[in-house]
Amino acid sequence: MVEPLLAVKGLVRRFGGIIATDHVSLDVAQGELHAIIGPNGAGKTTLISQLTGHLAPDAGSVSLAGRDITHLPAYRRSALGLARSFQITSLLPDFTAADNVALAAQAHDGHSFRFFGDARSEARLRDAAQAALQRVGLADRGNVLVSRLSHGEQRELELAVALATKPQLLLLDEPMAGLGVTESARMVKLLQELRKQVTLVLVEHDMEAVFALADRISVLVYGRVIASGAPSEIRQNDEVKRAYLGDQHVVVRHG
Repeated sequence: MVEPLLAVKGLVRRFGGIIATDHVSLDVAQGELHAIIGPNGAGKTTLISQLTGHLAPDAGSVSLAGRDITHLPAYRRSALGLARSFQITSLLPDFTAADNVALAAQAHDGHSFRFFGDARSEARLRDAAQAALQRVGLADRGNVLVSRLSHGEQRELELAVALATKPQLLLLDEPMAGLGVTESARMVKLLQELRKQVTLVLVEHDMEAVFALADRISVLVYGRVIASGAPSEIRQNDEVKRAYLGDQHVVVRHG
């Protein structure tokens, strides 16, 4: 049996009397796009924060490529190939798109932001930034200040920043948030391309995008995984329908 790239076992996180993640177990295979869905307050972002090391679990374990990373800090997990894009953009607005990506590449190499001047001038970092921008369709926007990019472009740039850290697993926290119809369609197309290159975990409320993209879906409700399986299985699952999907009709995007 092939070992999963990401293995989560019995993950628990409490905030006072509230159980945000209730013995969550799931695995993500190499090359898979695994979506995590659920209503607001289900514990999705709390789960992602535990996977990245920004929040310590009260119980359970997280393994990456067979290595237990449960107690490793976020920067150590990043060095091992785990990256995250945030629900709310976390970019430096007064710097250019290329500067933001170069900084991420520099930080991944273990250097402090104090050496930002080197990030701007060093050819290796400039090349890495340009390559990441190319991958997300922003090759011609590298010299534009982040504050002057559209919201959709900023979400794409955040992916470039994550890709600059050379991840083997990329966690995406609601990349469609705040996007219009055209921008959402562009993001779906981008993720369809990225999934060929890196394993993805996608937390998302856009069900049309989820069912178009995911190989497997885990449904989180009140901190518990109530179902996990292929999109066709999740769509037909009665418990999922009652708890989250309801009677909404999910149309699959093509192309």
